[in-house]
Amino acid sequence: MSQQREDDCDLVNRDPNEINNHCKVAFEDVLAEPFGAHSIDCVWKNSYWCFNCGKNCCYKFMTTLCGICIALYWGCEFAFIAFDQIWCITPCLRIFAIYCGCAQKFFGTLIQCFLAPICETCGLCFSKITVQNS
Repeated sequence: MSQQREDDCDLVNRDPNEINNHCKVAFEDVLAEPFGAHSIDCVWKNSYWCFNCGKNCCYKFMTTLCGICIALYWGCEFAFIAFDQIWCITPCLRIFAIYCGCAQKFFGTLIQCFLAPICETCGLCFSKITVQNS
């Protein structure tokens, strides 16, 4: 994915990563008359015009009133998430990994010193056992 500057905003393809493919709102995606159930042609054509006009006017009105504020909110929200990940979560995970590495070496040494000789001795003792078929 290429980095795009704010002034290079694509005004034609506004969903280049297709993150809203599930949100189809065109007339033919919402209303459809199957064969054998057709309304009068003028009803269908006027319904098409009313649907698109209503959808476009309402959408443009809502985005004009709220779009900039909502975009500002989401920009800040993702900035907070990035800040939290970069400055808090990732360093904490790194500290955790360092301490777990130390604990792993400590417990590994304990097991090698105390448990491994016991297991090895038991293995040698039990290796002399033979099972005979009767």
